[in-house]
Amino acid sequence: MKIIVTSLFVEDQDKALEFYSETLGFVKKHDVPAGEFRWITLVSSDDQDGTELILEPNDNQIAKEYQKGLITQGIPATMFGVADVRKEYTRLKGKGVKFTMEPTEMGKVTIAVFDDTCGNLIQIIQQ
Repeated sequence: MKIIVTSLFVEDQDKALEFYSETLGFVKKHDVPAGEFRWITLVSSDDQDGTELILEPNDNQIAKEYQKGLITQGIPATMFGVADVRKEYTRLKGKGVKFTMEPTEMGKVTIAVFDDTCGNLIQIIQQ
């Protein structure tokens, strides 16, 4: 068994698609109409057959409360691996991304946390 798809609630699918593709560099794999919303998935540019990230609309109260709770407590909604956290931090800062935690060494890993502009904190990690 392996993880093939994971979801991330977002406040605005169009804004999220732009941020995750143009700012972070993920590649759009699917963008299919699904009623008033869309089935949008992205993959890593390094592994286009790998795990897909669904940009799931938060159009229900439970999803909104979940996002709000995570943000209030400063908990990232998910984590992405990077080769060099400091380099990625500098690249993303240059694109205007706002970080809530600068690169920080935690034992054998280095992490940083940023705001995805769509209702989530995202952690990046270098192992």
